[in-house]
Amino acid sequence: MIIEDKLLEIAAYTLPALITGGVAFVMMQKFYNSEESKRKFELLRENQKQALPIRLQAYERMVLFLERINPAQLLLRVAPISPTKDDYATLLIHHIQTEYEHNLTQQIYLTSETWDIVLKAKNSTVQIIRKNAAREDLTNADKLREAVMLEMTETEAPSTIAINFLKEELKRVF
Repeated sequence: MIIEDKLLEIAAYTLPALITGGVAFVMMQKFYNSEESKRKFELLRENQKQALPIRLQAYERMVLFLERINPAQLLLRVAPISPTKDDYATLLIHHIQTEYEHNLTQQIYLTSETWDIVLKAKNSTVQIIRKNAAREDLTNADKLREAVMLEMTETEAPSTIAINFLKEELKRVF
């Protein structure tokens, strides 16, 4: 009986201590998880604050790239170096490719959808130049220039479409 009383007395002290310890452990675990979540949130917010100017600069550079490869702007800026339409088409495409390579790293700051639109605008512009250069009725660089300019008055330039997409995305993202 004395042993049973001693065991009962030990259980009477131990059980509440274990329950209190368990509750304290659960409460500390929840507090720790909450603090960890707060630290992660603050770190994420700080990273976004630092990344925002870089991302905005990437969008600005993409708009500049798209403006520079806009056929109307490109044809005014890049004069033919020879009278042949094929040489002029090659020169125009070279300028587009050079601009593209100069801005290639900006894709890490853009969404993949935006980068795809930029790439499609570039490729479409190259296709417009190639398609017109392949026309039999165009005999020289000046005729090619006129044909591309005429096409741009009748249809919207791929770069203009891409710029509008970038603007819309910026409204959604920021």
